[in-house]
Amino acid sequence: MIYYKSREEVEIIKESAQILGKAHGEVAKAVKPGVKTIDLDTIAEEYIRDNGGEPSFKGYNGFPSSLCISVNENVVHGFPGNYVLKEGDIISIDCGVFYKGYHSDSAYTYPIGEVDVEVKKLLTETKESLYKGIEKAVFGNRIGDIAFAIQDHVEQFGYGVVRELVGHGVGKSLHEGPEVPNYGKRGKGPKLNDGLVIAIEPMVNLGTRNIVQEADGWTIRTADRRPSAHYEHTVAIFKEGTEVLTTHKYIEENYKF
Repeated sequence: MIYYKSREEVEIIKESAQILGKAHGEVAKAVKPGVKTIDLDTIAEEYIRDNGGEPSFKGYNGFPSSLCISVNENVVHGFPGNYVLKEGDIISIDCGVFYKGYHSDSAYTYPIGEVDVEVKKLLTETKESLYKGIEKAVFGNRIGDIAFAIQDHVEQFGYGVVRELVGHGVGKSLHEGPEVPNYGKRGKGPKLNDGLVIAIEPMVNLGTRNIVQEADGWTIRTADRRPSAHYEHTVAIFKEGTEVLTTHKYIEENYKF
């Protein structure tokens, strides 16, 4: 089901997104070589709860953590744990906040210290593809316009666009309709109508687009074990314009790139 939001509902999602953005910022302060990923999860959960929210992911279909932390070849849905970050890693941190009955959702991929030039470019272009998608997330367009913009940008570099995992509507449920793929054809798919709130989240691999699920039942990794990048924003579409509700500002203020 696609649920269109009122301005009032979007304002609540925006409040949720502010807590989320600041939680990401607190995590960003701690992202460095030598840190266990479970410690990042603790930071996020404490900040979210201290500010009146709940972690959207914790307990979702049995997911055990507040963050999805996916390192290197892991695409999404990785568990925080005893893995210790090291120089040259990349780490995707995906987080959601439930606040006053509404969810927000965003993700960011960090380079840990100096990373390979080709991996750094993967991060740069995947992040750029998120904004290419957002440019097409305007009233009257279709989901396929967003999808095509993302795919068209990243495939010129020979990257693989993950097809089995998609963006989604966001609201009272963490995942609502419509699905927002990162590949597709212009002019196809559901129309972007007034009050639509969606999470746009490119998941892009340095090598093959093919993925596998690990034995834990959650973690998704690249089939060729090459690195993968993931960025995400929650956006609201209105006739008058589109607003990016989530923010990466606090990450970029608090992390030394």
